[in-house]
Amino acid sequence: MGALRLAVFASGQGTNFQALADAVQQGRLDATIELLVCDRPSAPVIERAQRAGVETFVFKPKDYPSREAYEREIRAELEKRGVELIVLAGYMRILTAELVEPYYGRMINIHPSLLPAFPGVNGIGQALGYGVKVTGVTVHYVDGGLDSGPIIAQSIVEVQDGDTEETLAERIHAAEQQLLPRVTQLIAQGRVAIDGRKVTVRQ
Repeated sequence: MGALRLAVFASGQGTNFQALADAVQQGRLDATIELLVCDRPSAPVIERAQRAGVETFVFKPKDYPSREAYEREIRAELEKRGVELIVLAGYMRILTAELVEPYYGRMINIHPSLLPAFPGVNGIGQALGYGVKVTGVTVHYVDGGLDSGPIIAQSIVEVQDGDTEETLAERIHAAEQQLLPRVTQLIAQGRVAIDGRKVTVRQ
């Protein structure tokens, strides 16, 4: 199998983008990052992509009449580059069927909680506010719902006495940066199978 052709979608700092780019560069991930898609022209992730030599598609959602309109443009960019897997790495937009349907089973997301607990925004703050003793990160396939797709892998992060959102976030982000490249590599190796809600990883 050749290298898996990835597109990474991100809206912010881009630490998970960086983790993927580093894994590619270090030979831990059999993939090429063909495109960064970003909805915020001022996001630091854009500079990370430029440093890594990755092409970018940067847009302002308000310049388009609808979500579907900009997603059609994104889809054309993905198809042009033969993208095989989309990785949502801190992308803060809800996706429509325009992208979800053609890429179902070929689009993953990383979320900062142990789904199905604490979906949506601020999973870290939600977990802390609820008083859980363990939380973590989840990589899952993207379906039409909110953080509701089939779960591929999870990593546990213990909540410590005296944790603030900032201290817990630091450990959550470190766990994300470990898990996301690892799961992406499993997919690149053809070891991940999806059957309804059940995902299996072949040894």
